[in-house]
Amino acid sequence: MSAKARILVVDDERGMCEFLRFLLQEEGYAVDVAHSGDQALAKVHESKFHLILADIKMPGLDGLEMLRQLREADEDTVVIVMTGYSSLDTAIKAIKYDASDYLTKPFDDPDAVLAAVERGLSGQSAPSPF
Repeated sequence: MSAKARILVVDDERGMCEFLRFLLQEEGYAVDVAHSGDQALAKVHESKFHLILADIKMPGLDGLEMLRQLREADEDTVVIVMTGYSSLDTAIKAIKYDASDYLTKPFDDPDAVLAAVERGLSGQSAPSPF
C-alpha cells in the first residue's frame, strides 16, 4: 500500500470532503482538501500530489475543466473524477482528459472508493464504463 501517498480531495460539498478525508486518513494517506477547481489548481501548483479525487459538478471551474488545465501542466498525477450526475458525455470527457477512474456518488461502498484509489496509485487502469 502507498501509505505515504498525498491525496487532494476536490469537492464543493464540505461534508463529502470530510468523509473522504476521514476515510483516506484512516488508511494512512496524507489528505488535503480544496472546495473549488481554482483552489485545487492553486494547491497543485504549490505542492505535488500523487492522486486527486475531484468532483465534476462544482460552481466556477468544474472538475472536467480543472482536469483539462491540470493535464496541460502535469500529465503524471492520477486523477479520479466523482459525480452525482453521471452521463455518457461526462464519462467520455473524463476519459479524454485522462482520468484514471470515474466514480458515481453517493458511494454505496466506501471500499470501492479505496479500491479505486489503490488502483490509481498502483498504475492500474479502471475497468471501462462501456
